[in-house]
Amino acid sequence: MTAQKNQFSEVPFSTTIDKVGVEERISRFQTRSIKGPSKIQGLFMVLSMIDLTTLEGKDTPNKVRQMCYKAQHLHDVYDGLPTVAAVCVYPSMVNVAREVLKDSPIKIASVSTAFPSGQAPFEVKKIDTQFAIDAGADEIDMVISRGKFLAGEHEFVFDEIAAIKEICGSKRLKVILETGELATLDQVRRASDIAIHAGADFIKTSTGKIQPAATMQVTFTMLMAIRDHFDRTGKMVGMKPAGGISTSKLALHNLVMVNEILGEAWLTNEWFRFGASSLANDVLMQYMKQVTGKYQSADYFTID
Repeated sequence: MTAQKNQFSEVPFSTTIDKVGVEERISRFQTRSIKGPSKIQGLFMVLSMIDLTTLEGKDTPNKVRQMCYKAQHLHDVYDGLPTVAAVCVYPSMVNVAREVLKDSPIKIASVSTAFPSGQAPFEVKKIDTQFAIDAGADEIDMVISRGKFLAGEHEFVFDEIAAIKEICGSKRLKVILETGELATLDQVRRASDIAIHAGADFIKTSTGKIQPAATMQVTFTMLMAIRDHFDRTGKMVGMKPAGGISTSKLALHNLVMVNEILGEAWLTNEWFRFGASSLANDVLMQYMKQVTGKYQSADYFTID
């Protein structure tokens, strides 16, 4: 890996996280009640922030094509719904997604760096990332080397992220921390600081393969890292909770938290995303209830 512009020695590691204080803040976010026009606006916003995702060994080109169609047509019986922000697939499926989406504004995100484990030599990770970019990916979702991080080799993790960002160039890089394997909020904060300073455009909680995934506690901790970085540098970094967010209620709680910690500037899919495969249908059911006064069965919405 080559030397990078950013230096590991400049990473501003934080002090110990007050876990009790975090829990108290989260409990306040969870008691907020959003109703009427504000709820409709929030649900609309959530739909526009979803990275519709399929990351299974059984993925086929037809499954990816169906998901890409749904990304553009969430519910055709109701005009005016947004599209999702992006679809997220394996590198081998990027060309299939590109074929379907073509000139659509929907971004194509690809996981890379030996997703989900990250257990591969850097040369393999480099090839993995370059393959996805050459196939037409707009965004790269990389996993960090959690084994190296947990062994205390933080500079290795920093250098690896910086090197992958160099390969990405202008393509946006989302760095997945896999917070369920980091054990403590202190570790989550340190990994967030490393990723941000190494050049991440987004920091992302999870692969969706490990539980717990995107808890509000870890998302809160990562949002605070983003806020502190912005306060120091004036540079915005995006946030993507992924894994375990399957209800509109939880998604709205996350938006309340983002607004209070980072402000309205982050309430756009340029800076905030949900990584999800099932969230869209729950949000659609809630949205249709708000605008029509009636619930529609899950059978009214496509699975993929």
